[in-house]
Amino acid sequence: MTDYAVVNPATGETVATYDTFTDAQIQDAIARATAGAEVWAAKPPAERAVVIRRIAELHRERKDELAAIMVREMGKPIAAAEGEVDFAADIVEFYADNIDKITADQPLDILGDGSAVVRRAPLGVLFGIMPWNFPAYQVARFTGPNLAIGNTIILKHAPQCPESAAALEAIYRDSGLPDGGYVNVYATNEQSADIIADPRVQGVSVTGSERAGAAVAEIAGRNLKKVALELGGSDPFIVLSAENLDDVVQAAIDARLDNNGQSCNAAKRFIIVDSLYDEFTSKFVAGLSAVTAQDPTKEDTVLGPLSSELAAERLQEQIDHALAQGATLLTGGTREGAFFAPTLLADVTPEMDVYGEELFGPAGVVYRVADEQAAVALANDTSFGLGSYVFTTDAEQAERVANNIDAGMVFVNVVLADSPELPFGGVKRSGTSREMGLLAADEFVNKKLIRIG
Repeated sequence: MTDYAVVNPATGETVATYDTFTDAQIQDAIARATAGAEVWAAKPPAERAVVIRRIAELHRERKDELAAIMVREMGKPIAAAEGEVDFAADIVEFYADNIDKITADQPLDILGDGSAVVRRAPLGVLFGIMPWNFPAYQVARFTGPNLAIGNTIILKHAPQCPESAAALEAIYRDSGLPDGGYVNVYATNEQSADIIADPRVQGVSVTGSERAGAAVAEIAGRNLKKVALELGGSDPFIVLSAENLDDVVQAAIDARLDNNGQSCNAAKRFIIVDSLYDEFTSKFVAGLSAVTAQDPTKEDTVLGPLSSELAAERLQEQIDHALAQGATLLTGGTREGAFFAPTLLADVTPEMDVYGEELFGPAGVVYRVADEQAAVALANDTSFGLGSYVFTTDAEQAERVANNIDAGMVFVNVVLADSPELPFGGVKRSGTSREMGLLAADEFVNKKLIRIG
């Protein structure tokens, strides 16, 4: 009996199953990571950088294999899967290139005589709990900065991504990391709790749902462990003015359908100023309606299936419930198995459940607002605070809106602009930490003060 299985969402076929680890295997994984931490931390940063750069190279060398696995596991269109592997490689390589900045001493100006520096030292063994929607990219965001610092990794992937988990472990093993530098575990939730509680493990990072984040944070808090949370989002896409509305509409389509609509930082709430609402919505509906969910193995596929038929059923329930409560369906709202048609709702009010929910799939809600102030108020009227998107031709307005939005990230006149050097993370119920960029290297590190008189 195992929860770890590859079930192709496009066909419903169970491709492979993997045995859940025994408790003895879990203990062995922790012991290996603990022993590896001593070896890895002792290596000079320049030597660690060589290994980390090799991890990036192996991602690129094995791109076809990794991408094909992702398509089987969660229905990602093949072109997007290949792009994800390239991005994961770029992220890992960023930390090899910047390892001197990450590990350098930080001199302090002091009031007395002598000197003081903050020296960054590794914490030791870290536990990562990763989601299914970006099997390679999510892992790279966690491992890159932490391996650069000198920490070692125990990694629990999502139960529907066991093949990705094995392929990634092989990459890290073949890179030249010491034994225990990166250890994959097929662990149950109960075993994961035991790993977090183990005194040899110094911190835990989870990317996933609010429910998963709350459960992990509770266990970590009980055991006084550092925890990093990257959770859900319901990002606003605000349109206040546009030189070319067609370009803005295409950006909205791209932002909503990326990764089959299954991204925590995807645009999900489209907030359009009154003067542009009718034209934008008409073009948006036409653009969404023109996209057909199809075979993810085809190079020209934009929208594949959701990650599972269960995921599609859950999205269908949300849409049906919204319609029962009075929302208007502008397009879509139907599915075949795990394939879900691009969907757009209107006339959603705060009394409806969907107003405060995250739609994890190719579905969104469009809202009409009177002006900038109303747009910002609606954008902030959510328990989430991950990303946000603002389209305007007014530079001063862009600055004002960016300052007033309660989110960890604001992208102005651009979508899908994530990059290795840019920090990623949110506020409110979207999380507590930052990944990517140099800020990611400050999450799990001992900022040790050394004061010399």
